[in-house]
Amino acid sequence: MNKENKMGIMPVKKLILSMSLPMMISMLVQALYNVVDSIFVSNIVGESLTAGEDALTAVTLAFPMQNLMIALGSGTGVGINALLSRSLGEKKFDKADSAANMGVLLTFVNYLVFLIIGIFFAPAFIRTQTISAIISSYGATYLQIISCCSLGLFFQMTFERLLQSTGKTFYSMISQATGALINIIFDPLLIFGIGPFPALGIAGAAYATILGQFIAAMIGLLCNLKFNTEIHLSIKDITTPVFSTIKEIFYVGIPSILMMSIGSVMTYMINLILGMFSSTATAVFGVYFKLQSFFFMPVFGLNNGLIPVLAYNYGAKYKERINQALRFAVVLAVSIMLTGTLVFQIFPATLLGFFNSSSEMTAIGKPALRIISLSFPIAGLCIAMGSVFQAFSKGTYSLAVSVGRQLVVLIPAAWLLAQTGNLNLVWFAFPIAEIASLTISVILFKKLYKTTLATL
Repeated sequence: MNKENKMGIMPVKKLILSMSLPMMISMLVQALYNVVDSIFVSNIVGESLTAGEDALTAVTLAFPMQNLMIALGSGTGVGINALLSRSLGEKKFDKADSAANMGVLLTFVNYLVFLIIGIFFAPAFIRTQTISAIISSYGATYLQIISCCSLGLFFQMTFERLLQSTGKTFYSMISQATGALINIIFDPLLIFGIGPFPALGIAGAAYATILGQFIAAMIGLLCNLKFNTEIHLSIKDITTPVFSTIKEIFYVGIPSILMMSIGSVMTYMINLILGMFSSTATAVFGVYFKLQSFFFMPVFGLNNGLIPVLAYNYGAKYKERINQALRFAVVLAVSIMLTGTLVFQIFPATLLGFFNSSSEMTAIGKPALRIISLSFPIAGLCIAMGSVFQAFSKGTYSLAVSVGRQLVVLIPAAWLLAQTGNLNLVWFAFPIAEIASLTISVILFKKLYKTTLATL
């Protein structure tokens, strides 16, 4: 137990690749699920000729609440990850165990919050974004199922974070990838009623999602109990609150939760702005979010692998290893996002065609994908820099960047551009917001480097 963890001794590039590649692969599988799920949804046949597009729009309208679930679970996980990895770097093993057990307790509390939301508020939330009865019905059905049955989602994220915190990213990859594959397999079976399964339509997409999450959570639990020997989970410790540990988790976690929750506010407001033009414009925005995940998800996987490396070496005061890790991660992140920009610039019509796009949807979507993707390389740089803020318990810095990008700049810019009546101009709000994000990130990074890293 007292031996040096690999995060303090393995060559930095090899370490980051070994930590990040499993998560990047699993997140690519997750991105594949996101796209395949929407492709199946877009092919739903209903009473209207636009049933598939209506269902795709409904899933887009449910996304802000779905993203809020992910924000709460993932933000709590960031707090667990930072505290646990730092405690291991400082050789405070009891504190690391406490972080793990309190993380599990907080996960169950997170689920209870969304159980209540799903039961009482899901239909009303969808109705605030559309006047279409068909889209409202689809959206309420989907959102109620994924909210009330979100226990698997929350525990999947926590158990994966525990594995990531101690460098067991291979097992995290197995958990996430298996859940996503189960989702992909059961999507067509439950949506269209293949074989012995009933045709459940959009409800089938929701049930396939929660089935994959529950299986991933079970695999994550088993991997932690069998392979994660650096932490110890017990029912007694989980059910005995340690408020000092909870406070430390939330010190980093709450800014991360707020930061990611801002994404929910952003998507909700963008849905309203695009709804001023047409439901097809909203569907295009949903398709964009699915497609961009092919490039953002690997960068987030890199970010998740980088955070424990930075946190551990910060606790151990290994300054040069931190510098090496950050330089390598920035180059890798920007390279991935540049690839995304090229794909969106060259193949927009092909990408939209996967979603059974109408001629109107293709006409709206081609300029949208090309314009928004201009911001990808800047976003990659900002994500890499943001990992430093999270690893060094400066979650408020990440929050400031996110608020600046999505609320202070993106939403007002999109609204103002919408007043021109030209939908194509609205998409330029995204590159404008990323430029603002980069400016804020650089300022805060220089401040953090001077006050923290330079003094190690």
